[in-house]
Amino acid sequence: MVTLTERSGPASASSGATAPGKFLTFCLGGEDFAVPVSKIKEIIGLQEVTPVPQTPDFVRGVINLRGKVVPVIDLRRKLSIPGAADNERTCVVVMQPEGRQGTYSIGVVVDAVSEVLQIQGSEMEDTNSFSHGLIRATYIHGVAKIRGKVKILLDIDSVLSDSDQANVGELMA
Repeated sequence: MVTLTERSGPASASSGATAPGKFLTFCLGGEDFAVPVSKIKEIIGLQEVTPVPQTPDFVRGVINLRGKVVPVIDLRRKLSIPGAADNERTCVVVMQPEGRQGTYSIGVVVDAVSEVLQIQGSEMEDTNSFSHGLIRATYIHGVAKIRGKVKILLDIDSVLSDSDQANVGELMA
């Protein structure tokens, strides 16, 4: 288990753009994603997830994390990335997105955690600057160009819609 205690990090600007700062990078389906470290609580190995009936297909279920029930989502399914078998690098990143009812904890299954990077503003582009309206995913702030690779800057606050958050809330009730 890795606990990230640094809580000061990039915050979303009022325009919805992601500010430069420290980001946790991880892989899903061969693509690199990044989330501000300020949204990360900890990283744990994949453990037994208890399925919950009648939840959306991207909800794997819940885990007991030191006495607290935490819902776990499969980010591949949520983002429509083809599935793959779990392996020794598959892990759960416990994130703390901001929802309509405040901050909540959610486990996010990722293929592998890569590293923590300091991303500069000069390395970032919002989707409008290059997509010409073709990329409309509300959960993507933009991309970062680092060492010749592109990392998708994920807006974890927007990954779950209001109805998804309501479903997660019901799991916690």
